[in-house]
Amino acid sequence: MMNANLNTSNPDHEATEQELQPTSRLQRWRMVLGSPADASCGGPSSLGGRLQEMDQALAALYEEDSKLGSRKGGRGNSSPSVSRWLGDIRKYFPSQVVQVMQRDAMERLNLRELLLQPEMLENVQPDVHLVADLISLGSVIPQNTKATARLVVRKVVDELMKKLEEPMRSAVAGALDRSQRNRRPRHAEIDWNRTIRANLRHWQPEYKTIVPETLIGYGRKARRPQREVILCIDQSGSMANSVVYSSIFGAVMASLPAVATKLVVFDTAVVDLTEKLDDPVDVLFGVQLGGGTDINGAVGYCQGLISEPRNTILVLISDLYEGGVESGLLRRANELVEAGVQFITLLALSDEGAPAYDADLAAKLAALGVPSFACTPDAFPQLMAAAIRRDDVAAWAATQGFKTSK
Repeated sequence: MMNANLNTSNPDHEATEQELQPTSRLQRWRMVLGSPADASCGGPSSLGGRLQEMDQALAALYEEDSKLGSRKGGRGNSSPSVSRWLGDIRKYFPSQVVQVMQRDAMERLNLRELLLQPEMLENVQPDVHLVADLISLGSVIPQNTKATARLVVRKVVDELMKKLEEPMRSAVAGALDRSQRNRRPRHAEIDWNRTIRANLRHWQPEYKTIVPETLIGYGRKARRPQREVILCIDQSGSMANSVVYSSIFGAVMASLPAVATKLVVFDTAVVDLTEKLDDPVDVLFGVQLGGGTDINGAVGYCQGLISEPRNTILVLISDLYEGGVESGLLRRANELVEAGVQFITLLALSDEGAPAYDADLAAKLAALGVPSFACTPDAFPQLMAAAIRRDDVAAWAATQGFKTSK
């Protein structure tokens, strides 16, 4: 069966049919039989290149001793490797094969048991990997259990919102307030409490008064957003956790009137999910994890959304493995920086440690003034606050212990 499916091409995938086709009868048998046939057909190294990666994806699901296939489901935390695998198989197999493998994964990961027994929701631990698994399997979840899947995702998102919403709101609102503080207020706009505190050193004992050298006023009510923020998120399988966190942070920022927030996700196509930002669950079910990557095309789309470059913060969340035109991406990045856009690249928005990424492209972007580093969810609110204040973001990252590309 798998041998027949390997002969099916799909123009939407990065790999061509020739790249994926086993070149010999022995290789074809090795792909069908898996590692038990190593002795007679040769080990994984006999396949080479993308065929070896395909073999690893098949083994992860179908071989008995695989970590993916043997995972116990239902009550514990989901494995990060599951989220990556569910996304990555779209790179190696045509869509009809992906559907089969996803349905098999539903059974082998025991996710079907979770979805068919809503009472198990009480014991589900809030976990971004579980959310990534479910949204990756969205197309094969049975219709009668999709409502349960949304409840699972809602439970996880609500728990994360409790943890992340207030730090994000406080950091961004505080940064906006400081960036807009009125230093030349009219009389009716003077904040007397802050003005007195700022001028205590000018106390005049003989007059029993303070001479206010500096007047501090309330920030004038903005008639339009003070900052425009665009979150541009890579949907490839390795970025699954980043997509979950970005959706939550995007929803929080979208609720602040002083920030105009847009959320764009991409693989080889671009999808604008801004209209769904009022509900992170709707955002997540609008995401399709995995597939190819065209960063240049996505940044080009975001470039078209910018109306005030000097008030815009563009956050690209990607591992920078570009499947599009790298020279075009670098040209666009230079144009954006020259126009005054604060352009930041996050190689990951997760707490899983150092991510894999294209260090060469990250260095080229850094040379253009686009700092590139991984960021934890706990630190992201302060990152956005630094960007809103127009601080040196690369210097901020260094103070936080994040390694930036140079």
